[in-house]
Amino acid sequence: MLETGSILFFSFGYMGLLFAIAYFGDRHADIGRSIISNPYIYALSLAVYCTAWTFYGSVGR
Repeated sequence: MLETGSILFFSFGYMGLLFAIAYFGDRHADIGRSIISNPYIYALSLAVYCTAWTFYGSVGR
């Protein structure tokens, strides 16, 4: 079984990663270089959105 310390470590690490990604995106938007204009990022986000929608849409049926 997982220990409480390791669960907390990975939870805070994951939250830190999410905040770092958000900070990176905001910093690039402030200087006028939006990360959304990158075609690879757009394609990846579209793939994640469609995969999640397909999975959760099919589970509800």
